[in-house]
Amino acid sequence: MNISGWIRIGALAALAVTASLASAQNKKEVPAADVVRKSIKAVGYEVGGGSTKVVFLGTSAASQASGNAKVEAKTGGTSIELKVTGMPQPTSLGAEFLTYVLWTVTPDGTTDNIAEIPIDKQGNGKLSTRAQSQTFAMIVTAEPYYAVQLPSEVVVLENDTKKNTKGKIYPDNDYKLMKRSQYAKMGNPLALTPDLKNAPLDIYEARNAVEIARSQKARQYAPEIFSKAESSLQQTENSLTSKADKSQIITNSRQTIQFAEDARALSAERQEAERIQDEKNAAAAKAKAEADAVAAAEAKRQAELTAAREAQMKAEAAAQSAQQKAAAEMAAQKAAVEQAALQAKEQAAREEAARAQAATAALRAQLLQQLNEVLQTTDTPRGLVVNMADVLFETGKFALSQDAQLKLAKLSGIIQAHPGLNLAIEGHTDTTGTADFNMKLSQQRADTVREFLISQGMSPDTISARGMGQDNPVADNSTAAGRKQNRRVEIIVSGEVIGAKLGK
Repeated sequence: MNISGWIRIGALAALAVTASLASAQNKKEVPAADVVRKSIKAVGYEVGGGSTKVVFLGTSAASQASGNAKVEAKTGGTSIELKVTGMPQPTSLGAEFLTYVLWTVTPDGTTDNIAEIPIDKQGNGKLSTRAQSQTFAMIVTAEPYYAVQLPSEVVVLENDTKKNTKGKIYPDNDYKLMKRSQYAKMGNPLALTPDLKNAPLDIYEARNAVEIARSQKARQYAPEIFSKAESSLQQTENSLTSKADKSQIITNSRQTIQFAEDARALSAERQEAERIQDEKNAAAAKAKAEADAVAAAEAKRQAELTAAREAQMKAEAAAQSAQQKAAAEMAAQKAAVEQAALQAKEQAAREEAARAQAATAALRAQLLQQLNEVLQTTDTPRGLVVNMADVLFETGKFALSQDAQLKLAKLSGIIQAHPGLNLAIEGHTDTTGTADFNMKLSQQRADTVREFLISQGMSPDTISARGMGQDNPVADNSTAAGRKQNRRVEIIVSGEVIGAKLGK
């Protein structure tokens, strides 16, 4: 059978399994170290406004490639009729790449895997599909298999608009791409040009998916799913060897791909969780070591103070003995000794108070330095104010990003190393939106931070959370820079151990 025959079979099988595979895919947050960011303009298509054309331009990875799409937004979804030409064979872009995938990118940066694009020998292909949103950008990426959850950084086509394109344009929408190294760490165990005359492309994608999952330590971190991927691959290979029905071979291959991708994604998630825990433990150990050093210095100071008191008592006893021997001068000597003793006690009290104040100030400065290594922290009369910028949350939402979780995990380790501290979490917004919405969002963000810190082992009795809404700006809400400063969550660290007691 020729290539186009295999592609037609793959397309028919894809229609049968797409719904079940899509529902099985649960996107995992990808560690920040494994992604790159890019920007693209999106289009808000008019529902019921009829179809419109969008052009696709080739990137530096495939400058000769181009395409166009007819897009029509309707109630319940948006239809996309895509045609591409001049596409290089995926393996020419890297041995790890076997296929192309069409993605939509919404203005909030969410990327959705829409469908695999079949390509013939001449580099031409077409696709008829639907998207759930009415506002999105479109890109085409080279991928090692079709069921990836995040687009690779090898973007070959990007949408562009014409003067007559119907819809509202949204420029500069940021989104994430998977670093190519995440697929090429094994140096591509296949490194072969697929022989589509004897086996469908899905077979090669399945082999590639399992090897990539193995290279990402899925056997160690996601054995329960990776074992299913290996078993499914063996079943796929057996169906090919036994020359089973082509549709069954493709179905088995796609099941293998899904298991392998789920194992890879779960492995990455668990490795990131392990890394965050290691960071937290390191921060806690460092804070404890520094706290132990402060405690040792305080113990030494107390010993010196005790020695000084004993010396003072001996001096007073000697003075009393002298008074007994000199009865004639007893009154004058007693008054002089009492005055000297009183002055000595006052001086000792002043010195002890100064040393205690210095120790408190040193602990406060040490804690300020430790917190500043994690998040921007300011020393104020209320206490140490830790500022969480708005970028640590998704726009208009209260879910914590991976970066926010890592920083809060480190912060919890530092706080727990200093008993006696209390946290007051306050959420703030700018004046965009209604006051009720802003009050609710600020409370949700404050509650989310509190719940995460409690999950890290902190006592609920030491943490309060309060939404402040838009009523406490720190900058002018009429400017974008000012609004950015006003969108924040502040964590006020207080306690008598650092000389600050938060007022009610």
